[in-house]
Amino acid sequence: MLLFVEQVLNGLQLGIFLFLVAAGLTLIFGIMGVINLAHGSLFMIGAYVAATVTGLTGSFLIGLLAALPAAALVGVAIEVVVIRRLYAREHLDQVLATFGLILFINEAVTMLWGRTPLFLNVPDALRGSVEIIPGIPYPVYRLTIIAAGILVAVLMWLVIAKTRVGMLIRAGSTNREMVAALGVDIALLYTALFAAGAVFAGFAGAMAGPLVSVQVGMGEQILILTFVTIIIGGIGSVRGALVGSLLVGIVDTLGRAFLPDMLKLFLPPAEADGIGAGLSSMLVYLLMAVVLIVRPTGLFPAAARAH
Repeated sequence: MLLFVEQVLNGLQLGIFLFLVAAGLTLIFGIMGVINLAHGSLFMIGAYVAATVTGLTGSFLIGLLAALPAAALVGVAIEVVVIRRLYAREHLDQVLATFGLILFINEAVTMLWGRTPLFLNVPDALRGSVEIIPGIPYPVYRLTIIAAGILVAVLMWLVIAKTRVGMLIRAGSTNREMVAALGVDIALLYTALFAAGAVFAGFAGAMAGPLVSVQVGMGEQILILTFVTIIIGGIGSVRGALVGSLLVGIVDTLGRAFLPDMLKLFLPPAEADGIGAGLSSMLVYLLMAVVLIVRPTGLFPAAARAH
């Protein structure tokens, strides 16, 4: 029971990470119609800036706060210099251009920080564990990540559903030409939206720093799972991104934790470990296939965007 609850919480934490990256990515695709493979690089930049500033100042909070504008500035630069020229292009052009950005940013990060991974310690105030259920302790830092992700999801919903900016975002996702005809600066709205998505990714990267090694290419690792969550939840849907992220996080974590042991009930231990490791890494893709068979547009597809 203890192990199961712990792994479920680990799955929720992974899902929150995926949502922070997926939310900005799905908004960008849903409204702008742009496939941005370089979004994971913003996750990496947030982690590097947080690790560097924390090392210089000794304060994780300052490192976290520094990571947000750094990711936003890089996001704005990407949108202005590259993405803005891709809005009217085919998705293949967008994929090739943003894949080139991944290579460029990875090399730039290597030149600035080198190839040696950086490591962040969990902040002193967030060390230790608490008993969320009697007899079931769980690390405070991981609970903080879950709480922060839920707060971000609520704030995002409030902005999109209850504010004028959210109204423009929803309108721009269905008919950008009409919104522009009403006098809205679409270019500025798109840049601001891209910056917001970059902030979410940078925040996730900074929070991931104490849990993983900060290294070149870490953005691509999470980007693959992020695209899976978007496809499962429905492209362009923030609600779908949240549900898809939590599903993928829990399924991936529970599969890796329990599938090999379950197979040992039927197979020799060596075979069970080998087959279980392979199947557990495939579970999220099998989940995606099942969802697409049942609902080809995802669980919560966004409304079709007019052109």
